[in-house]
Amino acid sequence: MANLTITLDDELLRKARVKAAEVGTSVNTILREHLESWTGAQEDRRRAIEQFVEGAKQSRASSGGRTWTRDELYDR
Repeated sequence: MANLTITLDDELLRKARVKAAEVGTSVNTILREHLESWTGAQEDRRRAIEQFVEGAKQSRASSGGRTWTRDELYDR
């Protein structure tokens, strides 16, 4: 994941941090979500998830009724 440096007025950043804290998030998250929305990245991700789910629904893969215990799944 890349880093981005932006220049903001000190007071603007302070207000953004306060507002983000009020809703339980960060300025970084707010900016990332805005850029994802603005560029259509959220829509791309949603479509990819829908395609994955549809593919899973159409899959004929089966465990043959086999179940595993937690220990078996984590056995190395």
